[in-house]
Amino acid sequence: MTAGPSFQIPKRPQRRFPYSGGVEYVGETIFLLTPDQDRSNPTLSELVEATLADGPYRYGDFLTLPMDLFLVRDDETGDVFRVSIRNGTVRFHVLPETGSTGLRRLYDRLVDRTTVGWHVECQTSE
Repeated sequence: MTAGPSFQIPKRPQRRFPYSGGVEYVGETIFLLTPDQDRSNPTLSELVEATLADGPYRYGDFLTLPMDLFLVRDDETGDVFRVSIRNGTVRFHVLPETGSTGLRRLYDRLVDRTTVGWHVECQTSE
């Protein structure tokens, strides 16, 4: 395992199930992973998808959006979270039951596949 961020989750989003149906999340924690050298969104998307394809992940890109958005499950840790690519940054979106271990493992695998350094920032909102 490489030295780096711990991916401690300072605040978890809460699920709400509105009467009208569906699910909403209140609050947000996102880890932003930015490579030290500029990378295009398609290049980062290819990196993420190749890393996920190597396992131990189940993932899907279920929506047609102006950015890549994956729902990811680490089969070894059981952690589920979303990964998006936007503005040259890979973003890990924490869900209520997401654990730090799954986030850290995907980060380590991305780092292992590249020759650049990565800066990690955590953002939370209510």
